Amino acid sequence: MKKIISTDKTPKAIGPYSQAVVANGFAFVSGQIALQPNGQMVEGGIREQTHRVLDNIKSLLEASGSSLRHVVKTTVYMRDINEFAIMNEVYSEYFSDHPPARATMEVARLPRDARLEIDCIAIL
Repeated sequence: MKKIISTDKTPKAIGPYSQAVVANGFAFVSGQIALQPNGQMVEGGIREQTHRVLDNIKSLLEASGSSLRHVVKTTVYMRDINEFAIMNEVYSEYFSDHPPARATMEVARLPRDARLEIDCIAIL
């Protein structure tokens, strides 16, 4: 059985997908870009966008009954891998203790020309 999760603390899904889904003791959070809850992109560079993305993920995990501490896997998609060090610095603020497994890759383009997108899986 699966449960669809949504919250007004993050932007609405901009396509035919759920913000998050809970199933079999896990929360699956869809890829998040640096959209504010009102649907507007965050101004600024990779630092500001990474904060917004991780704040969105945190809100969705909380709505799912989980938290950043329970994240077991993330995938980071970056438009420019040369910005990895800055992204990683911000990321480490959110995952300082017991960081999850992670894959990071450079991609050609992301929705709304975002600088990065992150999705995750967490235990409940």
